[in-house]
Amino acid sequence: MKSILMIATGGTIASAEDGNGLAPALSGEELAGYVPEIAEVCDLDIVQLMNIDSTNMRPRDWLRMAACIQEHYDAYDGFVVLHGTDTMAYTAAALSYLVQDSPKPIVLTGSQRPMANPFTDAKLNLFQSLLFAASDTAHDVSVVFGGEAIAGTRARKQRTMSANAFVSVNFPSLALIRNSRIVRAGAAPASPSGPHFFNTLNERVIVLKLTPEMNPSIFELLKPDYDAVILETFGIGGIPEYEDASYEHAIFDWVESGRTVVLTTQVPEEGLDLGVYEVGRAYVDRPGILKGDDMTTEALVAKTMWALGQTRDAQELRELFYRPINHDRLPVL
Repeated sequence: MKSILMIATGGTIASAEDGNGLAPALSGEELAGYVPEIAEVCDLDIVQLMNIDSTNMRPRDWLRMAACIQEHYDAYDGFVVLHGTDTMAYTAAALSYLVQDSPKPIVLTGSQRPMANPFTDAKLNLFQSLLFAASDTAHDVSVVFGGEAIAGTRARKQRTMSANAFVSVNFPSLALIRNSRIVRAGAAPASPSGPHFFNTLNERVIVLKLTPEMNPSIFELLKPDYDAVILETFGIGGIPEYEDASYEHAIFDWVESGRTVVLTTQVPEEGLDLGVYEVGRAYVDRPGILKGDDMTTEALVAKTMWALGQTRDAQELRELFYRPINHDRLPVL
């Protein structure tokens, strides 16, 4: 029987009403006690790393999780991280970059309703996440939620209340989980050769969503606090092209100052292509401007923080950013 380490961090799954709204209260041990069927799946040990609402999750907490996994990596066959749903996609992406090419599975899960709620989805999510972590074909970082296993860089919270809260964006789900059966559409990919651990991030990354008439002078205002802007453009890659070329001046000045711009789209599916319209072509081959293609914004935030945490050299940064990691972007053919 596989040996799994469960890392509890809080979230709705661990929450209880305290008179001021839901807040994390239950320990990992208490949560496991609600699902006695776990004993049929794996040998389980539990670490209570933190107990917070995931709204309060920060990059320093991602580093704590990665360090915990690294510390216990040789002693276990897999890992399950209990996490709040609101920032789970960010954490799953971050762990994909902090623990790369892991032959052992690192699975994140949580719930839309607390474990003690009579209509909770927590019990099945916890059971199925451990089932997936204990399977012979699972590896790397994934999210298991609502009967679906999703690559850690492709998960996004799509619904605020429904049990099927997460979707896989621009990439097929890794597997479906039906009760106690894991169903894959094809053969599982070969186990990677890692793991490779990283322990540095650059937190000075911000996301800007273009809106009509947004003043491009915002780039100048952001300079003291940020090294990279992830800009969510219109449509397939549209950036306003006014008579005064104010957006071009602002963006080019940003990258010429040694900072980074990552261009993506605010449209959820199918990705970016700057070469389609005239309003995007000025940015296609400009040094310092990286293209997010069909990556999620959550993955772009985490990858940019990771890449800038490893280097500030423009060429090395570009190489790290465009390297496919845990299915975050399709390799160039």
